[in-house]
Amino acid sequence: MTTLHNTVAAVTQRIRDRSANTRAAYLERVAAMAARPPRTQALGCANVAHAVAGLPIPDKLRIVQEHRPNVALVNAYNDVLSAHAPLGHFPDILKDEARRLGANAQVAGGVPAMCDGVTQGEPGMDLSLFSRDAIAQGTAIALSHDTFQAALLLGVCDKIVPGLLIGALHFGHLPVVFVPAGPMPSGLPNNAKAKVREQAAQGLVGRDELLAAEMAAYHAPGTCTFYGTANSNQMLLEAMGLHVPGTAFVNPGQPLREQLTREALRTVLGQGGTPCPPIGQVVDERCIVNAMVALLATGGSTNHLIHWVAVARSAGIVIDWGDFSELSQVVPLLARVYPNGSADVNQFQAAGGPGYVIRELLDAGLMHEGVRTVRPGGIREYTRRPEGDAQQRLHWVDIGASADEDVVRPAAAPFSATGGLKVLTGNLGRSVIKVSSVPDDRHIIEAPARVFDSQAALLEAFHSGALDGDVVCVVRWQGPQANGMPELHKLTPPLAVLQGKGYRVALVTDGRMSGASGKVPAAIHLVPEGLAGGPIARVRDGDVIRLDAIAGTLDVLVDAAEWDARPVAQRTDAQAEDSAHGLGRELFAGFRRNALGAEEGACTWL
Repeated sequence: MTTLHNTVAAVTQRIRDRSANTRAAYLERVAAMAARPPRTQALGCANVAHAVAGLPIPDKLRIVQEHRPNVALVNAYNDVLSAHAPLGHFPDILKDEARRLGANAQVAGGVPAMCDGVTQGEPGMDLSLFSRDAIAQGTAIALSHDTFQAALLLGVCDKIVPGLLIGALHFGHLPVVFVPAGPMPSGLPNNAKAKVREQAAQGLVGRDELLAAEMAAYHAPGTCTFYGTANSNQMLLEAMGLHVPGTAFVNPGQPLREQLTREALRTVLGQGGTPCPPIGQVVDERCIVNAMVALLATGGSTNHLIHWVAVARSAGIVIDWGDFSELSQVVPLLARVYPNGSADVNQFQAAGGPGYVIRELLDAGLMHEGVRTVRPGGIREYTRRPEGDAQQRLHWVDIGASADEDVVRPAAAPFSATGGLKVLTGNLGRSVIKVSSVPDDRHIIEAPARVFDSQAALLEAFHSGALDGDVVCVVRWQGPQANGMPELHKLTPPLAVLQGKGYRVALVTDGRMSGASGKVPAAIHLVPEGLAGGPIARVRDGDVIRLDAIAGTLDVLVDAAEWDARPVAQRTDAQAEDSAHGLGRELFAGFRRNALGAEEGACTWL
């Protein structure tokens, strides 16, 4: 076993020390739940009867008389999300596999799953971040029937996987395995799609041309093929050992996909002879650090600097952006997948995929090897590629060398010596920036500010030509408490157009960008947010802002005494009303009111 890198060891120990009390309390609760008698034997007769009333008689007998394992299926299926459309028939596959093994599987519940691609730039996007916590609650409701010995969680996309994971960790006594559906086949290349979007932002192409490009890019069942939040989810689950190894990026509809889905049921039941451990024991501080390292090494989604803070808290583990930042100084960038490069996730998979990256990180001492996973072979199992045969038998093979060093590289010869994410601090607060796709000559931007109270206001200024020139666009009132912290993905094309004209451009906001935030420097997730009195609410048009992603600073270049004396702007009543009503946003008032800051995971339940 390779010696662990000193920085990784130090960050892990700091997290362990910081979390000592909360982690001990969590594990005590997990142990108490695990010590209870088998549930279908301990519950009241009426309770059990209700739980099995809808089942065929053979299934009832397996649960009630034979006391065979009963596996909960929590499904995020809908066919609005292309990535989740294949999940519609997964329960039948899993139930069939359970019966083959003399066990049983029940759909314990469905959870909501919204597509950010559909809601980008629309009022419904204000529900997106908080849908994570609604999904966690839905997972808890499903598992609260308490008649299960294990669970399979069916989901893929942005807030869905973190929500399922948060919910499952509150049932930490159960063995849990995640079941994805895989990415859609490659369509219109992501770079070509981005070019058409930029042309549309300039009025060079019309709606028909733009729609044709988008339809060619998003064209089939499966996850979108860029390396945004959804596909980052899959990378992190592999690094945490919560998948069947190598299952992340196998396309829907392939025979191997069904074989891996069946293997998930076998895995959670411990069919290899070694019981699948409870998820509360698998997800410890080492597992969380492994996820953080994998995120940094692949230039993954900035959204996970919010989501994985919340995931860790659900297991009694406390992490912050400082931990990410310190790890980023020693974790090399090993992958270039769009928007960090031209390859899509199918090309990433063909070049070596998650298994290649995990192997390189383990061999370099940058991941913990002695962690528990859902498989008996530990995290080394996740460095191999699955293959199947005509008899539906699975085996795993060595990945070997990178098949394309323009896509994945060894740790000894990385794309960059440091990771793809950085933390910025200064008199504007704390924020994060994804630097892996930003050109080197744009890592430092110093320019006058233009302040906007909404995404729409910035777009209007762009179309009027008012932003032509060096500019730092400041968009406030976009934090969790203000409006649910929507992604501001619609801003990427116009800002890229301005940068393409040669202007020095940056974005500063207390909101989020898409997991596919691109080549324009964007200081996002700024805390404290404007509505909480954060410094972003003091910025005025014309203030010079310096964003330095090399030094890790973000400052308004205003005399300190003047800055401290400057009043904090207040959101108008009309702006508040506009964020509070329509498309169900009224129902999320309590979420906005209770939300913690972005660095605390924007949690609504603590």
